[in-house]
Amino acid sequence: MKSFMKEFKEFISKGNVMSMAVGIIIGSAFTAIVTSLNQDIITPLLGLILGQVDFTALSLTVGDASIMYGNFIQAIITFLITAFTLFLILKAFNRFTAKKEAQKEEPEEPAPIPEDIKLLTEIRDLLQK
Repeated sequence: MKSFMKEFKEFISKGNVMSMAVGIIIGSAFTAIVTSLNQDIITPLLGLILGQVDFTALSLTVGDASIMYGNFIQAIITFLITAFTLFLILKAFNRFTAKKEAQKEEPEEPAPIPEDIKLLTEIRDLLQK
């Protein structure tokens, strides 16, 4: 039992698990932002353009069953907005990391030597002779 607990402790304390936990928390917060963008801004605008204010109210009644196809339309819109937003974020991130990598590959030019240091170096060399 002790080795199991030790193994579990090592697993939990690894950076990958912590990074995953942070990613999940940020992802859920990001989901809330995208959902609000969709429900509060984009869906009402699309509803006004299409003559319907709220997609969730769209339904089809067949006998006693009610098919809520408006919720499905709204879920598709939310998915497309989320995917597009993630695409833009990843594209910007990739561009940023590519620039950073390109800067690392370029050798930095040494700073120019000040005149007083040059003069002192010449004096040192003359004194050594």
